[in-house]
Amino acid sequence: MSAYSDLTAIAPAAGGTGSKACIARGFGSASGTYDGASRLQKAMGDAMLARIPENFEPTSILDLGCGTGWFTRKLANQYPNAAVTGADLAPGMLQQARSFSPETITWLNADAEQIPLADNSVDLVFSNLMIQWSTRPETILAECQRILKPGGTLAISTLLHGTLEELKQAWAEADPGQPHVNRFTHHTDWQQLTSRQLPGSTLETATLTLPYDSPMALNRELKHLGAVFKGEERRRTVTAPGRFKAMCAAYPTLENGEIIASYHAGWLYWSKPI
Repeated sequence: MSAYSDLTAIAPAAGGTGSKACIARGFGSASGTYDGASRLQKAMGDAMLARIPENFEPTSILDLGCGTGWFTRKLANQYPNAAVTGADLAPGMLQQARSFSPETITWLNADAEQIPLADNSVDLVFSNLMIQWSTRPETILAECQRILKPGGTLAISTLLHGTLEELKQAWAEADPGQPHVNRFTHHTDWQQLTSRQLPGSTLETATLTLPYDSPMALNRELKHLGAVFKGEERRRTVTAPGRFKAMCAAYPTLENGEIIASYHAGWLYWSKPI
């Protein structure tokens, strides 16, 4: 892929994400570089793990959108007596996960909008930065609600409106009118959806910032995550070097020459009524 391909956000909330097959290929092709680039994913997943009550003792766990299995393995270590399953849409990610994981973990190639598990069969559904890829998050929430046992726990992280705002503004100056950064759901809209569908749920938000040596380094990290947007609004040709350089020049730079990228994070927690 060219160094001048579009810089993109990790997941769009509107405007189309491309086909599920395209998403699976994109992440699968990045399975070998994903763990080394997933600083944000690790930070947000660790925050979710820390939020699970200490006295919670699940016997069945689903890591939904498990990717390379980084948190599937952590969950298996934290709950050694539980049956742990990692599910992902991308076969390439599951192949990578299986290669570095104990045989006690079960792997499932599955669509989060149609989870092939029985009703009331899971104590904990853990899903880290996956749901924003779907154009039907309400369907995923309904599926999680269906498979959770009464008293079970749901922990989901997502990205919200304002993520990569610096990048969005730089592209707006360099290439006016042409989208280069995916759109994310506003936190109030996400709050309304989850409150309606999961009464009693809690939404916690925070803005996380990550430093990069340059916009090029940000681009490289996003590519290593496999986070390339293939929606209808994306250019069908490689972004011209001139536009890319103009974006880099427009990106705000710190005194030390580094740049900062902002990520507006959301964590959803819900317990299914008994």
